[in-house]
Amino acid sequence: MGQLVNGVWQTEALLAKNKNGKFNRQDSVFRQWLSADPDAEFPAEPGRYHLYVSYACPWAHRTLIFRALKGLEDMISVSVVHWHMGDDGWRFSPDEGLVDDLGGHALLHQVYSAAKSDYTGRVTVPVLWDKKTSRIVSNESSDIIRMLNTAFDRVGAKAGDYYPEHLRSEIDAVNERVYHDVNNGVYKSGFATSQEAYEEAVTTLFDALDWLEHRLIKQAYLIGNTLTEADWRLFPTLLRFDAVYHGHFKCNRKMIHEYPNLWNYTKALYQHPGVKQTVHFDHIKKHYYQSHPSVNPSGVVPVGPDLDFDGAHDRDRFLR
Repeated sequence: MGQLVNGVWQTEALLAKNKNGKFNRQDSVFRQWLSADPDAEFPAEPGRYHLYVSYACPWAHRTLIFRALKGLEDMISVSVVHWHMGDDGWRFSPDEGLVDDLGGHALLHQVYSAAKSDYTGRVTVPVLWDKKTSRIVSNESSDIIRMLNTAFDRVGAKAGDYYPEHLRSEIDAVNERVYHDVNNGVYKSGFATSQEAYEEAVTTLFDALDWLEHRLIKQAYLIGNTLTEADWRLFPTLLRFDAVYHGHFKCNRKMIHEYPNLWNYTKALYQHPGVKQTVHFDHIKKHYYQSHPSVNPSGVVPVGPDLDFDGAHDRDRFLR
């Protein structure tokens, strides 16, 4: 099973095969849907579902944020993998209290195999697992956050709709650019294996950051003054940018704290109730700097930068 295409090993294999040096992210495989309908295949039942996540991974981080925003901590249990990803992909570490609370597996690919014995594809986080049927509902973060947004509303979730119907077209449009140019843009920059591919990706990334900075001049959030899914999809990338992507992925034209509006916005989101508890910079920095030997062969983790996400921000001025 060590030969499963997974993690950094998988990334490097893809890059080696990609003649133009560009990083291409593959699509998720498990795309079932959790529903508020009690007669659905996967009904929203408290205690039935389990999340497998990495604190380091921005895609998994989204799901932890929505679990907190919607008050689902007692309804959806969580297992966290170790921050280091080696040739066998994501693993658990009982000595550090990072265990598979359900199956007792040592490696995340064993969870995938438990759901589908002949599975040989990518093994990624997050994973939404159905305890009742021992199946993976989804390993696509964008789907999972939409499920958590509304599916549990009838069984005690906190109020709040981060994908309201009247704003969906605008949210989708912003998400599209943010995903390609920012969320995935940092990876396109960091894992590029040609100068041309890197410069194309990093230029597109900073064009998008300039666009976002301008968008936040006169409004609190990406969609006017309404906090939406679009903000929570962007936030994990902004949070990691100065500490990881700026140096490790060579996204070094500017740092987020040098963008006045983006920096205030990032601090405001970090300080939103329940969010800072989902942030674990020890996992984030160790994972990136020690799990990508092709990018950082020494594995040395930088001590800086010192970032104050608890500092004052001025986003509230738009909401008065």
